[in-house]
Formats: sequence, C-alpha cells, structure tokens
Amino acid sequence: MQSEILRDMRFPITAANVLRRRRALKKELLTQPNLVPTRIAILGGSTTSEVTSMLELFLLAEGIQPTFYEAGYNRYAEDILFENPELWNFKPDVIFIYTTWHNVSQFPELMETEEEVELRIRREMARFESLWEKIHSELGALIIQNNFDLPRLRPLGNLETFESSGRLNFLMRLNAEFATYARRHSRFLINDILYLSAQVGLDAWHSHTYWYNFHMAVSPTATVALAQNVAAIVKSVYGRSKKCLVLDLDNTLWGGVVGDDGVQNLILGHDHPVGEAFLDFQRYVKDLQRRGVILAVCSKNDIENAKEGFSHPDSILKLDDFSAFKANWSSKSENIREIAAELNIGLDSIVFIDDNPAERAQVADQLPEVASPDVGSSVARFAEILESERYFEVHKVVRDDLNRSAYYNSNAQRSAYQADFRDHGEFLESLGMTAEIAPFSTMYFERITQLINKTNQFNLTTRRYTCAEVMAIAQDRTFVTLYGRLADRFGDNGLVSVLIGRAVKETLELDLWLMSCRVLGREMELTMFDALVEQCQARKIRRIVGIYIPSRKNIMVAGHYMNLGFTKVEGASETRQLWHYDVPQFYTQEARCIRRITNPAGASHDRELAADNVSDNSEILELDPFGEDLPLPQV
Repeated sequence: MQSEILRDMRFPITAANVLRRRRALKKELLTQPNLVPTRIAILGGSTTSEVTSMLELFLLAEGIQPTFYEAGYNRYAEDILFENPELWNFKPDVIFIYTTWHNVSQFPELMETEEEVELRIRREMARFESLWEKIHSELGALIIQNNFDLPRLRPLGNLETFESSGRLNFLMRLNAEFATYARRHSRFLINDILYLSAQVGLDAWHSHTYWYNFHMAVSPTATVALAQNVAAIVKSVYGRSKKCLVLDLDNTLWGGVVGDDGVQNLILGHDHPVGEAFLDFQRYVKDLQRRGVILAVCSKNDIENAKEGFSHPDSILKLDDFSAFKANWSSKSENIREIAAELNIGLDSIVFIDDNPAERAQVADQLPEVASPDVGSSVARFAEILESERYFEVHKVVRDDLNRSAYYNSNAQRSAYQADFRDHGEFLESLGMTAEIAPFSTMYFERITQLINKTNQFNLTTRRYTCAEVMAIAQDRTFVTLYGRLADRFGDNGLVSVLIGRAVKETLELDLWLMSCRVLGREMELTMFDALVEQCQARKIRRIVGIYIPSRKNIMVAGHYMNLGFTKVEGASETRQLWHYDVPQFYTQEARCIRRITNPAGASHDRELAADNVSDNSEILELDPFGEDLPLPQV
C-alpha cells in the first residue's frame, strides 16, 4: 500500500485529509487481495455513523474487511438486554460498545459521603456488567468497550480530582473498575479514550456544535484518532500486528558513527541532551523486546565495529537482545530479506527504522511489504512515530510473547550447532526433542487463538477463529482438536502447532492445520500426525480428509498431504484441494526424533472445559508445562 492516496493514512495523519477523501480511500483499499472478513456490531451511547465510517477505513488499511451492525441512537443497553433479533441474527465477531462520560447514568451529588459514592460506583458497574455478561453468555463475541473520557467543564475546579463527589474523581474510579474487569476477563478489551482525549486535547476531542446538533460525543477530527485506535485493537486480535523491529545503528541507536568515532565518542547517555534522547529510544525499544517484539540489526558497517557499539557503558540494548544481526556493506533490502528468511517470518511482519531517508526509500521501493516509516532524523520522535502507527499493538500478553526473543535466540544456537553435523537426522536425534500434544486446554485458548490468526505460511487453510469459537470447538465432541508444544536441549519453543478436525460418522475433515515456521524441519508435523492417527483410531474414525486452500503465502505446504501419504481427490477444485487418507488398523509412527510426553494439564482437561467461568477466569500467564518456570520479564 504505497500509493499516493493512501499516504493520508500514515503518520502524520491529517484528519481533514482523511475526512475529505474517505470515499476515494475506501475505493482503493477495497482493491487489496486477501481481505479478512469480520462482523462488528457498534452499540453507541451517542451517534455512531461517523465512527463506523472511519473505522471501516482503518480496518481496510489493516487488511480487514468489516461488515457492520449499528444499533439505534443510545440503544446500546436495550439491544443487548432485550435481545434485539437483528443483532442476534447478525452473529457479531466483535461488539464495540461506544460510550462516553455522557452515558454515566447519574453522577454523585455535592457533599455525598464516600459510602454513597461507592454505592453509585457499584450500581454503575452492575449496569455495565449486566451487558458484558449477557454478551459473553449469549453471543460469545469479543467486547471492545470505551473507558471514560473527561468532560471539559469542572464545576468543583481542582477539587474535582479528589473530592468524592467530583465528576472527574468518579470517572477515574469507574475507569479503574473497568480495568479490573478487563484483567479478569480475556474476552473484554478496553479502548482507552481517556488517553486518546488527552492526546488529541479536550478542546479538539469535544465539539459543542456537533454535540448539540447531532449528538456526536466526539468531534469528527477526534473520531479519526478513535477509529485508528479501535482498528489497531481489532488487527491485533486477528494477528495482523507486526512482529519484528529492524534497526539501523549509527545515528539511530546512538549518535555518531561507531567505526569512525569509536565507542568512547558516541553520543549516548545523560550527559548530553541528544544522548539522552538516544537513551530513551533504546529504553522504548527494550520495552518492546521485553513484551515480545523481535529485534534485529541491519547496518552498513563492519560487523566487529557494529557489535562494539553495544559495549558502550550507557547502552541499554545489548547484543543478546537481537535475534538477527546483519552488519555488512550489502543493500539494506537484501539484508532484510535475509533477516526474514533467518527468522522464518514474512516481510510484512517487519518494521524498519533508519535515520537515513535514502535507505528508507531503498527498502520501501524494493520491499513494499516492509513498513518503513518516515521517522525523520530526530531521534526524539522515533518512538512517538512508532507508537502513532500502532505497529505492535497487542490485545493480550501471553507467556509465548514474553519468551519470543528467547525462542529465536535458541534457534540461532541450533543453527550454529547444526553446522557440526553432516546428517540432518543425526542432528535431530542429538537435540533430545520432547513434544507435548493434547486436546485443546483452557490454559492455552488465548495462545491457540493467537497462533491461528497470525500464522500464514505453514497453514493449510488459513481459516481464522475467534477465542469464543475456539472455546466452543474444544467443548464440541464432534471435533478432534490438538495443540503441540516442542522443547529440546536449547529450550522451550512454546506452543507451535494447532490442528482442528470435524468428525462426521467415520470421516474426519481437517478444517485447520498450522505450525509456526520457527520449528520447520524438526519433525513436529509428523509428530502431530502420529497423535492425530491415534485419536482417529481411538474414536473409530476410518478416513481423514485433508483440505488445502492455496493462498499467496502458504505455497510451502502445497505438498504436505502428499508427503504424509494422502491421495488427492480427483475432480476437486484447485482453489480447494481435497486429500484422503485411510486410517490403518496398525500404524507405525512417522516421527523418529521426537519423544511425546503426557500433558500435565491433560488429566483435568474435561473438568476445565466444564467449569462455569472457563473463558473469563483462565490465567493468561501460566507456568511452563515442561516444569521450567522461566522468570518473566517485566511488562
């Protein structure tokens, strides 16, 4: 998406341009291939037409094509509580509850006691929770809920922030209650309009003209920022967020040229105003890495000089923070291609930061899939621009995210270790691999959903499922489900494979089979197949039908079923290939180098699925099932 017209939707966004050219933008965005469909219900406490219009644009820009249901004006509660048939028949994947401070039912009266104010808060929370619980139990949709912005007027002045009866105090306490609910319910996300209104400015956020004439709680200009933020949340749910940040070095992570100036003369640290800006940018990058963003270096430099830069005593980033390191005199685009291949990620998962406009232009021209934002040359703005583009938005932080850098660093160690072996089979045997393969468990619902929605290459059908759908499938006895985790002598790779099949009499049709590319060539797909055949034998399933739906990104698995001994069904469409496999009475396992272990959570699997609060009270950050309770980085 490098066309001139779409630059209006890249930083810095000028709201007036987006509002003026929305029709042209939508027309061009709809020409993109492979748009992911989703159904979104917008239930508003004020007028929502402008929100819907803007949200559609920003979702399309993220490769997501929405179909909308809009509730009537201020009917967000009635539509849910009275089960509006139109909403129920729409079967939304996402429900966006668009409320603002205008929708608080009643603020405290002046001089009310703390106990009276606390009672009002409980009543207000009960009102909203009744809506959320109804959605969870009846519709199963993901909820995106606005928290509360602040009104422009303060009748109590500065007392508003701490007096019990102050409106600002009341709203901040409600926001804290919303946040507590979000931490406890995995299918509930907050659209932080408190932050957005501060970022835009309350004068620009609210418009008297639009409120009194059209009951628009947020101005059209501010709606652009709001829609971008909601689209970022939705894209993270669908696995469309970026994974890897590729960084230049000289004048990007520090001031100066390390090869010419030497480490001791680099501008980095608190004793220089520009050095402090570089330090803050490094700190921001380190925070991204701690929560799961992969880091890589791409620098035109001598490799030893490049590495020496990280020995600077004030450098926050260290060599082991980077999962790939390219420092040579090749073109940046060539090196980024190699980084993507080395990490087994798509080019569209990468963001490239370089202070040099010529290098950014070269990468943008040669690798249009790579995000190459125009960060300028002032390091003070680098983090702000990255943040504004919402590249790395996440809707949940799960354990595998926190350990992602460790996974890729372990892969680098495996690659170096493999060089000592002439025979690939011998190398695999030496790894001492163990796999945990079991039916879906509540403790992994979030990770399974995440993997389903972001895996494109080793993915036979590229079908997408919401967390609610994953939960329903796990509880439906007509489905066979399997997840796979893989560990070896270098560490735990985490949950890397997912399989879903639907049983009809004696036939199992595979709706989904995917695997993380970081474990390619390790026999994990064979181990999953061994477990699948065992499941079929136990359930007296006689035939497995594999589906392959070719896409632009999954060519690598075109021969997957043939390699497993499946026979292609003649006459099937090339856009939806069918392969069949007759389950033998006696089966010899295909995998030779992976030992399967019993899932520690497996014994309680049925009990977990029967629990009343299976979705809402499951812990996101779980202990490692292999018994390696690795320390969690600070998030």
